[in-house]
Order: sequence, then C-alpha cells, then structure tokens
Amino acid sequence: MKNLFAFLSLFVLSYCAFSQEKEQDSTKVEKLDEVLVKAVRVDAKSPITHSNVTKEDLTKRNLGQDIPVLLNFLPSVVTTSDAGAGIGYTGIRVRGVSAQSTNITINGIPYNDAESLGTFWVNLGDFASSVESLQLQRGVGTSTNGSGAFGASINVLTDAISKEANGEISNSIGSFNTRKHTLKFSTGVLNEHFEIAGRLSNISSDGYIDRASTDLKSYFLQGSYIDDNTLIKAITFGGSEVTYQSWFGIDAQTLKDDRTFNPAGIYTDDDGSTRFYDREVDDYKQDHYQLHWSQRYNNQWSTTVGLNYTYGRGFFEQFREDDDFDTYGFQPLTVNGQQQTTTDLIRRRWLDNDFYVFNASANYKNNNLDMIFGTSFSHYDGDHFGEVVWAEFASQSDIRDRYYDGNGKKNDFSVFVKANFRLNDKIKLYGDLQMRNVNYATSGIASNLTNFTVDENFTFFNPKAGITYELNTKNDLYFSYARANREPSRGDFENNPDINPEQLNDFELGWRHKKRNFSFNANGYLMLYNEQLVLTGNIDGVGNPIRTNSGESYRLGLELEAVIPVSSKLTLQPNITLSSNQNRETIISFDGDLMNLGKTDIAFSPELIAANAIVYQPIKNLQMSLLSKFVGEQYMSNTEADISKLDSFFINDFSVSYTIKPKSIFDAVIFTGLVNNIFNEKYVSNGYYFTYDDDFTNPGTITTVEGAGFYPQATTNFLLGATLKF
Repeated sequence: MKNLFAFLSLFVLSYCAFSQEKEQDSTKVEKLDEVLVKAVRVDAKSPITHSNVTKEDLTKRNLGQDIPVLLNFLPSVVTTSDAGAGIGYTGIRVRGVSAQSTNITINGIPYNDAESLGTFWVNLGDFASSVESLQLQRGVGTSTNGSGAFGASINVLTDAISKEANGEISNSIGSFNTRKHTLKFSTGVLNEHFEIAGRLSNISSDGYIDRASTDLKSYFLQGSYIDDNTLIKAITFGGSEVTYQSWFGIDAQTLKDDRTFNPAGIYTDDDGSTRFYDREVDDYKQDHYQLHWSQRYNNQWSTTVGLNYTYGRGFFEQFREDDDFDTYGFQPLTVNGQQQTTTDLIRRRWLDNDFYVFNASANYKNNNLDMIFGTSFSHYDGDHFGEVVWAEFASQSDIRDRYYDGNGKKNDFSVFVKANFRLNDKIKLYGDLQMRNVNYATSGIASNLTNFTVDENFTFFNPKAGITYELNTKNDLYFSYARANREPSRGDFENNPDINPEQLNDFELGWRHKKRNFSFNANGYLMLYNEQLVLTGNIDGVGNPIRTNSGESYRLGLELEAVIPVSSKLTLQPNITLSSNQNRETIISFDGDLMNLGKTDIAFSPELIAANAIVYQPIKNLQMSLLSKFVGEQYMSNTEADISKLDSFFINDFSVSYTIKPKSIFDAVIFTGLVNNIFNEKYVSNGYYFTYDDDFTNPGTITTVEGAGFYPQATTNFLLGATLKF
C-alpha cells in the first residue's frame, strides 16, 4: 500500500502544481513513411487507449535487449525473459493477457506466428535499431491485420527515409558477457527520389541463467523511391538465432538454493557423473521480404498496397536419456542377449514454413471525414517434423528418418472499413467494422505419434464504435466499445480437440488532459470475455504455455499516466494500473472429486502494476533516468493455488546518455549506460503451474499432485555502449 499511495500522491500533486500553466498549441507533422501504418494506427484524438513510442525513446535504452523489455515501463505492461537478462526468448503481457493474444504488425504486415499465435522476438535480433516508431494499443484497439487483439496490439514502423547520407557504428558490452555490434548506413535521397539504407547486427550473451546463451545475427535492408505523391519501399530483414534452451524453469526449492540453475540438457554419463549436453539449443532462421506502395491521387484519395513473404526454418535439439523406443516407432532390439527398449539419443524437432501476405487500403478524407477501406489476405504453410540424429541403439532407423511428420495450413482473410467523423467543433465519432474468415487445417502425425487432423473454419464479425468529446483545448473525454473474436492456436487444438474460439467485448472510458508539456491520462476499462482462452499455468514439452477456455470472465481496471515537467531539467513520468481480473466460476477436478471454487483470479493478472521514470537533464547533452517498476502478486493458475503464487516485486533501473558533437569526423558520439535492477532484487516475473493425478501410490484412490516452475530474473547487471554517427 505504501507504493500505491506514493504513486497516487504523485498524480494529485502534479495536477495541482501545473494547473496554472498557460496553454501552448502543438502540431504534429506526419511523415510520408507513416502512411504505411495509417490503416492500423490511431491518432491522438481517437477513443482508443494507446501509447506512442518514438525512435528516440527506444535509443536511450537500446543496448541489446529485446523490444518487450524496452517497453517494460509502459502502462499495464509486464515483461519477462527466459534467460533472465532480457536477451533471447522474452515475452510481454498487457493487462494480464499473454503474448498469444497480442497482435503484432510490422509496417502493417502480421508478424504473429500463424499457428501458435505467439510472437518470437528472438527472431528479430536488434530490431529496435531499425524501428522508426511503434504504437501500443491496449484492449481490442482498432481493426488490424492478422490474428485479433485480445489484450493489446503493437504495430511497428521501420526506419523512415533519410534525406541526408549517414552512417552509424554502435557497440555495447555488459554483464553475462553480453555484446552488441551494429552497423547502419543510408545513402540519403539520391537524384531527389531514391534511397538505400541498411543494418547489420550481432548480439551475443551468456545469459543470467546457467548456459542460457544467445547468438543473434540479423540484417535490415531497404530501397525506397519517393516523390510528392508516391512512396515505394522494398524491405528485407531477418537473421538467425542459436539460443541454449532455458524454458524448463526451476522448482521453489531450487529457486531458493541455486536460482541460476538450468536443468536443460542434463544427463548422467556412463561413470555416473552429471553432465549437460552442449547443443541443447534452439536454432532458427527467418527472412522477411516486404514491398509497399503508397499513392496519393489528390487531396482526398490515397491508397496503400503491401506484399510480404516470410520464410522460416529451424529446429530445437535435445539430448534424451533412456527414451522409450515407442516414442520414435523403434522396434525392440536384442543386445548382448537382453532385449533393449530404451536408448539415449539426440533429436531435432523442426519447423519449415512459408507465409504470404497481401494488404490493401484506400483512404478518403475531407475536412470532417477520414475513412479507410482495407483488406488483408494471408496464407501459411508449415511443416512440423522430427528427426533422430544420433542414438545409442538406433533399432531399424536410419539417420535423418522422420519419426513424425505433419503439416498445417492457414488462410486468413479480412475486410474492414473505419471512419473518423467530426460532427461539430466538440464531437468526433469513430466507427470500425471488420469481417474476418479463418480456415485452419492440419494433416499428418504429431510429435506424440498420433494422427493430428484439424479442419476448422471460423467467420468473425468485429464491430467497434467510439466518441470523443472535446471539453476545451486542454481536455478530451472519450468512450468506445469494441468486439473481438479469436481462433484457438495449434497448441490449443493439440491439448483439447474440443476447444472453442474466444470472444471479447471491450468498453473503454477515458479522459485526456494536456497543458503545455504537462499531460495526464485516465482510462477505465471493462473487458468481458466469453470462452476466454486463459493460461492454465502449465507448459507443453517445448515451453509453450497451455491455455483452456474459462467460460465467462472479466477484466476491470483503471489506468493512470502522466508526464510532469517539474522544472526545465526534471521530468516525472508515472503510470499505474489497478485491476480486478476474475473467472466468474472455476470448476476443477482435485483428488478425484469435482470442486467449484466460485470466482477466482485469472492467471498471470496482478491487481497492481505501476511504473515511474524520473528524467533529469542537467545540461543539453546529458540525460539521466531512474526507472521504477512495481508488479503486484499474481497467481500462475486459475485456481489460486498457493504453490502457484508469484510474489510482488519492485525493481529500479538507472540509465544515462551523454552526447558529444565533435567539429570533425563524426556528427555525434553518444555514450550510453544502463544498470538494471540496481537494488539487487531477487524476483520472478513468470513461471508455470501443473497438476497430475497419482493413482499408483495408494491404489483405489486418486491424489492430485501439484507443482510449479519459476523463471528467475537477473539481479544487478549493467550494459555500456558507444555510438558513432557520421
């Protein structure tokens, strides 16, 4: 309660202190590049709850950590890292909703994996270095491309065209042998129309968790043509990642005794010694090819067309000790007169996929109306197969034999129309209608050697509407309603063939106040779910979270955020979210009996999330920031099991940036430092919970056994960087 009181007091005091300030008009000039994301973004007056993040915001902390970690201090956000240090496999939850329910687009192109619905930021190493801006919409948000948003959407705009030729060399080092090396360039606009720009990056880290190493190689290249009415961009980006697995977590006792322990790859050799397999890794490559064409015909009409092809391929490799022959379809062997039915082996489980996207939109606007018509079609074709690459006893198998082989295909088609209409000087109306059709079909054998066949077709209607009322030049009130429907993922079907799609009705009510450099936003939300796919807390064999339908549930919350210029040198940026997240009724089987637990908290949904940034700029080229984050206690299960509780945590980071502008050679030299978790807090932001029925210990009775796994986050660590701009 002390932390809560401090944050609330800060809001009250800030409003009183700056209520006497004079008004200052501000205008925003939209860059031509921003038309690429106009169809999926909203403006400042829209009745959609959102936060905008600029390139400058990202640059201050961009020393190698993934994009989710760079967004950690936005309202209602909780982030986590499997390796503990923010590099490698990282995740983001917004309003308690998992990454599977967060829609991600890059230049309007869907990025979420079509089958798992998740987002693997590890495949976008150092992508923050190629981001011009991004917008985080909380709740359903506006209609977007790809899978529906059930807690948030993040749409990313890549680098804008640079008028002047430039180059940049950036290097950083830090704890856990972390290193980041980036080379960027732009030719500037040549012959008044053409630009070529690119980036090469390498990030490596040993990770906070034992052996949780990461090696990320990535690239970004774009060629652009621009004139007064035309923008054409050809973009390719991607790279490769090799990440030692750290998704197994550890139990509560190990967390207490040895919190960096990693059980991945553990085995016992012939001498009885404990060893760890050195190639227990995820090895994946992904390449994206985008083509965008925006055309302005006159002051009223413009169009945008986007094409995308993504090629992904890779595997995760595991050493398996004493695995059953049956798991791989092996036939029993007789070795030295004894029948052999188990073996040590090394296996690879592969993904090989192609993803095609076509987007198109048309924009009409006049003094009072801004309307966008759009359509999107995507086709996904993904192979899933497993290979045994070595076995102590290989039975009848040959090297590279596939012990399972399956395929998934998904077609996603949507059309939408959205409009902003200014009714008068005070009232602005917003409307948004989307129809979406999804077909998902699988064939072949799953990893458990059973036939896995799905053939589902879903048609969703997603209406949205809102109103913004301008009280005066300093204050806006807004209200919106949005519906979203969302299909289950491949993993949902694997774990429960009878899984249902989920539906969300989202109500948002807010107030925005801005006076000169001071701003204050308050937003209340009510998210009503039917058949919400919530995290059970358990994970599958590859670390992916398992979800189930929860019937009716809701999220009710209040979000407050402000920017408070205490002086010309000192600014405060606090935010806080208070929420109640409830399953209306939870029925479980425990010790062989059905139990009705009534209302329970939704898993991974803390009631309190708060953050603050104290930004101090004593001189023009020096900036220091103290970044604070509080996350309240939360359960990893929907049953409020004590063993599944994650304690609250309060962490603080300190960052500093100093810019030197030499008179020759370089345009600027920027030194950046970041100390994470400066007070050495030992905390956990993610984990899993599981149960299984034991009917062997006491024959005739069923005993439910509970367990939990935890992903510890790094204690105090640092990153230091230097950037040379020329």
